Amino acid sequence: MREPTMVVGADSNAAAAAVGGADGSPLPPPTSSPPQSLVERLKDYGQEHVFALWDELSPDERLHLVKDIQSLDLSRIDRIIRCSLRSQGLPVAAIEPVPESCVSSVEERTMEERERWWKMGLKAISEGKLAVLLLSGGQGTRLGSSDPKGCFNIGLPSGKSLFQLQAERILCVQRLAAQAKNEGSVTIHWYVMTSPFTDDATRKFFESHKYFGLEADQVTFFQQGTQPCISKDGRYVMETPFKVAKSPDGNGGVYTALKSSRLLEDMAARGIKYVDCYGVDNALVRVADPTFLGYFIDKGVAAAAKVVKKAYPQEKVGVFVRRGKGGPLTVVEYSELDSSLASAVNQQTGRLRFCWSNVCLHMFTLDFLSQVADGLEKDGIYHLAEKKVPSIHGYTMGLKLEQFVFDAFPYAPSTALFEVLREEEFAPVKNANGSNYDTPDSARLLVLRLHTRWVVAAGGFLTHSVPLYATGVEVSPLCSYTGENLESICRGRTFHAPCEIAF
Repeated sequence: MREPTMVVGADSNAAAAAVGGADGSPLPPPTSSPPQSLVERLKDYGQEHVFALWDELSPDERLHLVKDIQSLDLSRIDRIIRCSLRSQGLPVAAIEPVPESCVSSVEERTMEERERWWKMGLKAISEGKLAVLLLSGGQGTRLGSSDPKGCFNIGLPSGKSLFQLQAERILCVQRLAAQAKNEGSVTIHWYVMTSPFTDDATRKFFESHKYFGLEADQVTFFQQGTQPCISKDGRYVMETPFKVAKSPDGNGGVYTALKSSRLLEDMAARGIKYVDCYGVDNALVRVADPTFLGYFIDKGVAAAAKVVKKAYPQEKVGVFVRRGKGGPLTVVEYSELDSSLASAVNQQTGRLRFCWSNVCLHMFTLDFLSQVADGLEKDGIYHLAEKKVPSIHGYTMGLKLEQFVFDAFPYAPSTALFEVLREEEFAPVKNANGSNYDTPDSARLLVLRLHTRWVVAAGGFLTHSVPLYATGVEVSPLCSYTGENLESICRGRTFHAPCEIAF
């Protein structure tokens, strides 16, 4: 297993802070007053309040506070806060629907194109040109768990976690690519982004499950950064009298993290050209999808995204739009889309004008990822999410500084969208059972219904002790990636649901 080279973002100097300041200078011993040089720097940025309770702290707490402040890149964070607060009040360019020419829709896709893209993708994978990038920094808090989301078991007959389902899909694609190549073995490198809150648990989960059949050295863990939580006037929120409240910098922190940890260079050294990027909380994600990769290569674009049709105007999903006349494609969150625009219908197609939903399934060239990291750092603009933040006064409303993975798209010189069917590739796991949508129960049913269709199409039969709508069969990713190659396993056989079909 490859070790990360550093923790990045606001805590990028944390390792140095353990033995000295962010500039490498030794930390002063705790004294009756805070280090004057640090006080002056904080005054420059309007953050001197962090020492307000210094006189009430113990010597150990004082040392902890000094270390905490010295671990922050104060000038960078100040620039980010100022740029982000200032950007909130600026007008943005009007949005336009995505041109039809930018989208490969399901109904227009021919079987010949699908087969050609599948073969192109498998060829690139067999040549070691694809890496898989997993965004898994979040905890399953809304699922009622403090574990990393990827550890979650949605209740499939196999009892497999999201991590295991995704690892086994990688194993399946490796086998398919090796068969297409007709020689040797194929390895897809998996880069797994964690956060300071999930890193240790994620590593231990992979180790305890023997990397789910993958080789340990084909998995690289790295951490996204954190940013201080701030008040509406840009001042740090203190979680305790000796600790600044911090939160992960969003899944868009992946770009800075890849650059700071030198993993972009690592990818280049491995001969990787393309990066498949996705979020952990999708039980149906087609990891390393050869068809999507082949489409991406064929289009010759810098960035691409899988999209699904928006189900109804008020659905709480971001949608792709064109920002400004002839401008870049980008994503507008549902909360930012005017209700009249959300409901507008394209009279020619009969679809919503803004219908292409973002589901966090992206493909990038490696060269473009480097450009994105530089562009985002230069602009220094983060989204300000108003959320409850732990503070010395209990939980209080504050602002969390976050970047989103779709922030990359405005930097892309060319972007293509690839429509997929929701029931085949999008089973989000976001809310606890009992919620109205995106629960482990709803995701499990989507998986079982899809796999049941595969088995029936392959000539299999089902019996079940409960209504079929509540159960079904699960097909192991090690058996089939998209329902292919199941005839020899299923034809003429009867399966009693719920069960897993495996080799």
